[in-house]
Amino acid sequence: MGFFSRQRQHKKPPVEISEKHGVRLLHLGGPAVQSAMRMRAPYALELEYTRAMMAFLLFHEAPIDIVLVGLGGGSLAKYIHRFLPESRVTALEIQPEVVAAARAYFMLPPDDDRLTVLVADGAAHVRNLRQETDVLLVDGYDAARIVEDLASEAFYAACLAALRPGGVAVYNLWGSDRHFDIYFDRISRVFHGRVLMLPAEEKGNIQVFAFAPPPPRLALASLRSRARTLDDSLDLGFSRFLDRMRSFNASTGDGFDLD
Repeated sequence: MGFFSRQRQHKKPPVEISEKHGVRLLHLGGPAVQSAMRMRAPYALELEYTRAMMAFLLFHEAPIDIVLVGLGGGSLAKYIHRFLPESRVTALEIQPEVVAAARAYFMLPPDDDRLTVLVADGAAHVRNLRQETDVLLVDGYDAARIVEDLASEAFYAACLAALRPGGVAVYNLWGSDRHFDIYFDRISRVFHGRVLMLPAEEKGNIQVFAFAPPPPRLALASLRSRARTLDDSLDLGFSRFLDRMRSFNASTGDGFDLD
């Protein structure tokens, strides 16, 4: 895996770009893949966990404002910008080198009235929001682990405060992380049990969906119909995601179930 670009900054992981089998990859200080783009399909979501994060559309059909914490190569930002024309996305990335790489190597478009990319502390930005976003996507990792400021109970409480009524937050967690149960418990406590898990098949990522009140309708027949409609328009695998979500959330113990 030959690296052809490297940018370094003191106390920050180096931004590295590689290509393998027609897929361009972003790394932050190690071999772990932070983002991927198939060169022949630059707007597709190459990594399954990013497709799984889009399953918020099962529960929020028409989000206007979407906030993304952790840009990576910009896969989610540019997908939402291209395929959800009624949505505005604000992406927060603390490393300017990551933003530069996303635009130079991963075809992230320039800012416009529907896309804003800010070099900023995502946790601090979320703390300043008050019921100002419909969807919050959190995917903030360095080379080895989740950024701790994005996994505290105070941060999760700020996420809940940032969401409009009926909004949804999606957290990308690693199932192999020894602190996974701690993070999940924090999310569940803050959101009063209104949480669902969606493990990815291809890697150890687990998406945790957390809902601001009022909770979404979870009637399985309605969700299946919505999944089929989304599969026809976006082809991301929502029907499979729904089946997997139901399998891993058979009962939450408080009535917040897929039935």
